[in-house]
Amino acid sequence: MPLGDMRTPLLSNSFDTPEESLPCDPGNTTVGILGSGDYSRSLAVRLVACGYRVVVGSRDPKHIATGQFPDGVQLLTQREAMVGTEKVVFAALYPEHYHTLVGLRDVLAGKVLVDVSNATKLNSGEPSNAERLAELFPESRVVKGFNVVSAWALQTGAHDGSRQVLISSDCPEAKRTVIQLARCMSFLAVDMGGLASSRHVEDAPLRLFPSWGGPLMVTFLLILFFYGYNFLRGVLMPYLSRGQNNFYQLPLETMNETLPAVALVILALVYLPGLWAAALQLVRGTKYSHFPGWLDHWMGRRKQLGLLSFLCAGLHAVYSMCLTLRKASQYRLLDAAYRQVKAGVEHSWEEPQVWRSDFYLSSGILGLGVLTLLAITSLPSVGNALSWREFTFVQSGLGYAALTLSIMHTLFFSWDFAFFSFAYPYYMPPTYLLALILPCLVLVGRLFLALPCLAFRLAKIRRGWESPCHHPPQTQEDTANGVLPRDLSGDV
Repeated sequence: MPLGDMRTPLLSNSFDTPEESLPCDPGNTTVGILGSGDYSRSLAVRLVACGYRVVVGSRDPKHIATGQFPDGVQLLTQREAMVGTEKVVFAALYPEHYHTLVGLRDVLAGKVLVDVSNATKLNSGEPSNAERLAELFPESRVVKGFNVVSAWALQTGAHDGSRQVLISSDCPEAKRTVIQLARCMSFLAVDMGGLASSRHVEDAPLRLFPSWGGPLMVTFLLILFFYGYNFLRGVLMPYLSRGQNNFYQLPLETMNETLPAVALVILALVYLPGLWAAALQLVRGTKYSHFPGWLDHWMGRRKQLGLLSFLCAGLHAVYSMCLTLRKASQYRLLDAAYRQVKAGVEHSWEEPQVWRSDFYLSSGILGLGVLTLLAITSLPSVGNALSWREFTFVQSGLGYAALTLSIMHTLFFSWDFAFFSFAYPYYMPPTYLLALILPCLVLVGRLFLALPCLAFRLAKIRRGWESPCHHPPQTQEDTANGVLPRDLSGDV
């Protein structure tokens, strides 16, 4: 290979700015905006702040209130504004009014027409607004972009809102132009491909927490299960069997018994898919086989599950601190003091109970502290400042530490009560015993994978080694040609 070819990058930068793209020194560049609404005003504010000259085309510019647009913005009729625009035009009006622009086809021909509209409903199956705009203006180069950026983010720059701008177009030159314009406005342009992808881009602002649906549903079902179990065990059954009225416990006590169980189970669900994936790799003897779809989806939702676990643990801490503020707790304390005085007990100190309370409170505080650290490092601004090894140590190493401390908190709280028959009224085990099953299995599984024989084999697999059953034996022809077995080639 010639030396000059070695200097050529293997991967070219698709965002390199060609000569015809908008420069980042935009003093003499005029950008047009069709429409005079709120979004048009926000676009004008941001473009003027970045040094662009802006002309706004309105159907009736005389009816626009003075001061609605920043100084330096020209308010003209739609045709006058488009004639004075050099290259880029923003269509900042609702899609149902696109047909009113048909008369501007001649002045918009050859210009980059940026559609900033959003879809009105998800997965409509119809052509996107940008595709319809491209049909109306076949001689213009339509680009989809800026629809995921709010008017507030435009006015404040890229500091108080989302920095990503999703761009799609069938014209590479027009796409590069808008990408460069977004960069000059201090936003992060993301190339989404051709105009066909604009349907997904237009749907993006309508999706409400798309990655949170499954974790929220799991959390809701766990709360429903444990709350219903606590209600049945501690409220309904005593009322039906003995007429004991414990319904006052529903708002605070029952919820406080539910939240830690939910937090512990969800935290176990964060680390269970990792163990499952490791087990699959060990059984298959390779890392090149795809995981099942449900496992991939589960592993992609671990961050959301961890944050929901932190939420439940934090609420449990607040609920626990509020227990002593209740009237019920004050009455119970007075009753206990009265019984102690009546029984003539002068010293009620119980050494085991003192150690028990201090241990479970200390382990609970430490567990919540580590969970807080995990929640903080899951923020993009914090996680991006960490190296991969640091992030893995925090999310995996400290994550298992949080799980261990949470299990210890529950065990110290339960103490030896689980060994007495009074802990099983109506043959129903305590809630904390049910909550401990999955976390203990996860912790045992992690310890099992830490055994040297398994840990060494798993490390080899993740570095590219494969079991001999996954590739045919090497032939003499392969040996003559210098072909290495896959387990020796170290493919990444």
